[in-house]
Amino acid sequence: MNTAAPAFTHADLSAEQLQGLLAAQRASYGKRPMPSVGERKANLQRLKSMLLKHQDALMDAMTADFSARSRHEMKLAEILSMTEMIDYLCKRLAKWMKPEKRHLALHMQPGKARVYYQPLGVVGIMVPFNYPLFLALGPLATALAAGNHAMIKMPEATPATSALLAELIADTFSADHVTVVNGGPAVAALFSSLPFDHILFTGAGSIGKHVMRAAAENLTPVTLELGGKSPVIVADDFDIEEAARRLCFSKSMNAGQTCVAPDYIFLPRRKLDAFKVAYKKAFNTFYPTVNNNPDVTAVISDRHNQRLQGWVKEAQAQGALVEPVTDEVVTDGTRRTVTQLVTNVTRDMMLMQEEIFGPVLPLLTYDSLDEVIRYVNEGDRPLALYYFGFDKAQQQRVLDETHSGAVVFNETMFHVAVDDLPFGGIGPSGMGQYHGKEGFLTFSKPKSVLYKPRFNGMKMLYPPYGGLVDKVLGFLIGK
Repeated sequence: MNTAAPAFTHADLSAEQLQGLLAAQRASYGKRPMPSVGERKANLQRLKSMLLKHQDALMDAMTADFSARSRHEMKLAEILSMTEMIDYLCKRLAKWMKPEKRHLALHMQPGKARVYYQPLGVVGIMVPFNYPLFLALGPLATALAAGNHAMIKMPEATPATSALLAELIADTFSADHVTVVNGGPAVAALFSSLPFDHILFTGAGSIGKHVMRAAAENLTPVTLELGGKSPVIVADDFDIEEAARRLCFSKSMNAGQTCVAPDYIFLPRRKLDAFKVAYKKAFNTFYPTVNNNPDVTAVISDRHNQRLQGWVKEAQAQGALVEPVTDEVVTDGTRRTVTQLVTNVTRDMMLMQEEIFGPVLPLLTYDSLDEVIRYVNEGDRPLALYYFGFDKAQQQRVLDETHSGAVVFNETMFHVAVDDLPFGGIGPSGMGQYHGKEGFLTFSKPKSVLYKPRFNGMKMLYPPYGGLVDKVLGFLIGK
């Protein structure tokens, strides 16, 4: 434990300081390049203890950053998700670390082939604002499980949370093991240009391109957890009121600021009006009032609120119809925002081109699954795709005929909380994955190892060729 470890801000951070932190971590890693399972579990338990001990302070900080944030949502999505992940990692770590036996061909015998999973070294983690705790500590826990050291770049949009986490990490780990740096875009650019052994970036695709470009200068491998437009398909055989309740719950969580939140919904044409009525009923049941309601989370900043409302106004100007789920006007001084349902949308509207990432929900209608699949496939491959319906053949069509980072049937978003499932996008929605064993593999180097005994069977294939060599090769090729 090192209470003197520094936490930098954008005012005093320089390229030299960042490089110094990385150099210190590399030197420290070099002293213990293969930490034992016991050491790794101890690091994970220290992280868990830190989180539980300071959870109230961390939730207070996140509430201050958002202007209003549901404590229950934070406990579910930021605290519980982390403690369950850490428990899951600790339970399976010894099995994952065990060298794997691999097959040897006949002519390679005698011998043994093994795969050893070695830590990469120092991992850079770049965190977005929407779940600043889970999306910092989740990758960190996985990196620690794989035996790495880590540097974390926290988001500038959550200054209170970012500053507090820097202090807590500094109290829990030495700076040459785990450290947090804070700052604006200039610091983020410097951070992504460091020669890490791996970078995991979570955030917007537009920024992900810059991160990947900077990493390429160092040939640093990257995992990009982006987002995109995750569609929902509601089938005719699914109860419309139940669909509205489930979708309202997930879309309202964190004010829609979730990378796997439902981005737009396809409904059977004749059920559009019924869905709108049911969605409004669900929202007003969950949240009888918006003003001063501790269950309602706010949009992170005025800039993001203006972005959302600008897209809504643009859509209205092009013929879209906008219906707030309640007539209540928010006057409590926070950035709490009433969800807006948008119909009569077209693909050329910004709402249907960019990830919405907020409490705005376009509704589209369809007559056949064919047209929905065609629409989804004509766009970028989404991070997740959600299908509400029980017809097994239709479910299989969705699985077989679309590409997405994940598919969830009759629910949304909560595949992220299934620790044994990998999480990651495809194409514009991301690259690579973490969570589960796949996360351990992302932060590990599978090292191929071949053991040969004193007896050397390969001498039967030594030159001069002919005779015995021809017979051996003939046997091996012809078998």
